[in-house]
Amino acid sequence: MKNILTTALLLIISILAGAQGKVHEYDSTLAAKLGADDYGMKTYVLVILKTGPAQIEDKELRDSLFAGHFSNMDELAGEGKLVAAGPFSANDRQYRGLFLFDVRTLDEAKDLIKRDPTVTNGIFETEMYQWYGSAALPMLNDIHERIQKRKP
Repeated sequence: MKNILTTALLLIISILAGAQGKVHEYDSTLAAKLGADDYGMKTYVLVILKTGPAQIEDKELRDSLFAGHFSNMDELAGEGKLVAAGPFSANDRQYRGLFLFDVRTLDEAKDLIKRDPTVTNGIFETEMYQWYGSAALPMLNDIHERIQKRKP
């Protein structure tokens, strides 16, 4: 029994030591490519889409505007400008979704928003904030494409 406990204890210690033994290897080329600072971070712009004033009842027009919305997101992701996007669950603030843009300034984000027909036609309004996060986030889209079976 003592041998079993000793063996189990040694096994647990070796597993824990192996997990802690990972060496941090800084990749200066990747950091430069991603625009990372010394902390591996950078500034983005977070855009919150809120319910806008437009009440578009014409289903064909509304469907067309949303088709343009999704097409625009695909284009922005392809250009490396859209890092993340997605809808919110129902909430009392009328928040509908978000964009995370790989740009540093609010003015750059405003230029990108002008390309979205759901915003320019009043279906959505926006709030924008600079946000400091991991510079690795732009790699998300490449990974997402490999796990996505269907597009919206």
